[in-house]
Amino acid sequence: MVNHTGPGAALRQDSALKHATGGARFTDDLPDLPGLLHAALVLSPVAHGRLAPLDLSPAFAVPGVVAAIGPGDIPGRNDIAQPMRPQEHMLAEGLVEYWGQPLAIVVAETRDAALAGAATVQPAIDALRPVLSVEESLDAGSFLFPPMVMRRGNAARALAAAPRRLSGIFHAGGQEHFYLEGQIAMAVPGEDGDLVIHSSTQHPTEVQHVAARILGCDQNRIAVQVRRLGGGFGGKESNASWVAACAALAARRTGRPVKLRLGRKQDMAATGKRHPTLFRWEAGFDESGRILALEATLAADGGHSVDLSGGVVFRSVTHALNCLDVPDVAITGVACKTNTVSNTAFRGFGGPQGVLLMEDVTHRVAKTLGMTPEAVRERNLAGGENDPVTPYGQTLEGDLIRRVWAECRDGAEWERRRAEVDAFNAHSEVVKRGLGSFVLAFGISFGITSMNQAGALVHVYEDGSIRLNHGGTEMGQGLFIKVAQVVAGVFGVPVERVRITATSTAEVPNTAPTAASTGSDLNGWAAQIAATTIRTRMAEMAAAEWGVGPEEIRFEEEEVFAGNHRMRFSELAHRCVQARVSLSSTGFYRTPSIHWDPVKVKGEPFFYFSYGAAIAEVELDLLTGEHRLLRADLVQDCGRSLNPAVDRGQIEGAFVQGLGWLTCEELWWDAEGRLRTLGPSTYKIPGSRDVPPVFNVWLLEGAPARADTVFRSKAVGEPPVMLATAVLNALRDAAGTERLDVPATPERLLMAARA
Repeated sequence: MVNHTGPGAALRQDSALKHATGGARFTDDLPDLPGLLHAALVLSPVAHGRLAPLDLSPAFAVPGVVAAIGPGDIPGRNDIAQPMRPQEHMLAEGLVEYWGQPLAIVVAETRDAALAGAATVQPAIDALRPVLSVEESLDAGSFLFPPMVMRRGNAARALAAAPRRLSGIFHAGGQEHFYLEGQIAMAVPGEDGDLVIHSSTQHPTEVQHVAARILGCDQNRIAVQVRRLGGGFGGKESNASWVAACAALAARRTGRPVKLRLGRKQDMAATGKRHPTLFRWEAGFDESGRILALEATLAADGGHSVDLSGGVVFRSVTHALNCLDVPDVAITGVACKTNTVSNTAFRGFGGPQGVLLMEDVTHRVAKTLGMTPEAVRERNLAGGENDPVTPYGQTLEGDLIRRVWAECRDGAEWERRRAEVDAFNAHSEVVKRGLGSFVLAFGISFGITSMNQAGALVHVYEDGSIRLNHGGTEMGQGLFIKVAQVVAGVFGVPVERVRITATSTAEVPNTAPTAASTGSDLNGWAAQIAATTIRTRMAEMAAAEWGVGPEEIRFEEEEVFAGNHRMRFSELAHRCVQARVSLSSTGFYRTPSIHWDPVKVKGEPFFYFSYGAAIAEVELDLLTGEHRLLRADLVQDCGRSLNPAVDRGQIEGAFVQGLGWLTCEELWWDAEGRLRTLGPSTYKIPGSRDVPPVFNVWLLEGAPARADTVFRSKAVGEPPVMLATAVLNALRDAAGTERLDVPATPERLLMAARA
């Protein structure tokens, strides 16, 4: 398991030095424009109620307030919903559906004045009883859209015939994105109704669409620019759109540039989270540990509106079996409507919740039969003698599943450490250690087929320098350096010769969000196609001059050559310009061979699967419930990694983020529907001391790689989040329990250990 190298293996994230020294410019670092105004939101103080028309006049009593904007001031449609979804108001009209819902916008000369003005607005709301629990919504059948049911065989009949049966119920909580840079946008009016929006968004095109809808104008009036984000994790896929639209509305109303930056508490109150999920299941199995049948319901708390819950439920259901095979299954996914903020995309997009199902089943079956969870999991891994096709019809690579598990088990020295942990526990009454494992198969592609597309724009200048623009956004994950490496590789020049530029809807239109771990796959291919088009033209120019075939031309180490003919890449660029050869091209890519029937719940929605395995060791104090992660060993299949240094950082960061969700990050609403965990004093994210002192990460050596991915690489953004499930399993082991709700806080661990 030695890390292999790929193109530009030693390269780091393109802005790493600027991040470390403070030189990287984020949206709030842009110089204040002349006449810049600041906006603040008026948020609902109740979770559910009938809203009377707002009186915004008190805001004008605050010195510096320039405008106060309500829903009646929206020139277009007051709708920020996804296409083909029910209307969702940007500013509430008539009905308030969650605590923290935006009601109005106050605009002032300073941010302090805007906040003070917003605080003077006192909405009149006739409170209604809020629905805050998934159980209540599920039992009432209050869903945001019809249930999704994935079936294979006859689960009810197989359950009835199974030698043994078990049922279970457990909860997984939500998670706050807690990006370092909060939600922010700056809208700058131009001539004739044009507007430039600088937004911290993962989806510039959606910002463009939503702003145009709110303003009632053509999309070509709106240009959205993004150089970098201070973290996104899915929280800036859809939520950033309405934040930017509020700034755009204020700019249109005042005719001046407007910046809207949400403070941490407002951000956490008004924006969506990872979907909390309730699991109910019944499984049938035999004495060997073979799971024969499964009926399960995955009820996600969608909040008050649809948002991206459809995609989240889709991925939860399609990943509910993970890399295991069950002959007869019926898995139902629902999105429950509650009076909380609309939950949204979060790294893994429902996959992390989905894979918890079979872990719970596996551990309960193992306990019943007196087996280890690892033995039960191995008995049911897809492939081998079992059917390697998922219930929805896509084939898994059983050999690769077994390989990542075998290499992780061997590298982590499972057998030796299992014996050591058992010996430690035999002589320690208060402090217990636990060892847990996990194996993953994660599908890569957007669940909505039309989103699997990307565009790029490449220019080669006369001096041989290159300018690159594409539809992906850089949020610290290293996308820009990876795509630049692809372009540099096409032309055979150092990556330093490729100028990375801000994402802009004015340069590359109609793009998909940077999400679902598809950033490098989609944008890398689009950039390669654009660069290859230019290289072909340049090769034809050189071939004609040298009297050779274009196929003989090579581009390497900043030179172009064929046989004894040779010239600098920059010289060829100069000659092409002189000969009127175009050195600019767009590139467009759409993922091939994917399809999905949402009615039948069948198809091949994923281009490929990313595989991984993890082993974790923990220490648990049975008197306090406090615990420490002592060691983690991870194996991740990255194909032929584009950039192992970047991929390693992604794996480590994703694992720690998953660790936070599973062990310490707890969202809590009071009985009135008010979120009480609104900052780092009440919401605990993992810190440096939560990272295990022994942290081994291996990229799977010589991993089989598809020829139709970029340089045969594989995605790495989301899959490692789920590898942290090994920590949850280690805590089960230490506490001596099968059921353990998420997050596994000290309180829950104490109750589980004493049950």
